[in-house]
Amino acid sequence: MWARLINLALGIWLMAASSVLRYGEPARTNDYIVGPIAATFAIIAISEATRGVRWVNALLGVWLVLAPWVLGYDSAWLILHSSVIGIAMWIVTAVRGTITQDFGGGWSILWRRDPKRH
Repeated sequence: MWARLINLALGIWLMAASSVLRYGEPARTNDYIVGPIAATFAIIAISEATRGVRWVNALLGVWLVLAPWVLGYDSAWLILHSSVIGIAMWIVTAVRGTITQDFGGGWSILWRRDPKRH
């Protein structure tokens, strides 16, 4: 759960970063779009049943690393900022966490002899 909370914080930071650090386009628009999406998927992934959606944040992290070159950021510190946040988002997404509950058993439950036995 702590990893999802870090991704949530990174998403919130992206929403606020352009105001705090006072940078402009196109980085501002990119962060305004990526930040809420990252925060949303981090919240959804907190639940064990929906943990798999955390990989959306890994894709967003990859995008944040590539965005400075694709969108043409004009300053080195913006490139560094976006890359550091993207790499952090990807690394934190890779943390699986402990599994404390089992939900259903997936499709294989349909062909097992004893459906009560997992």
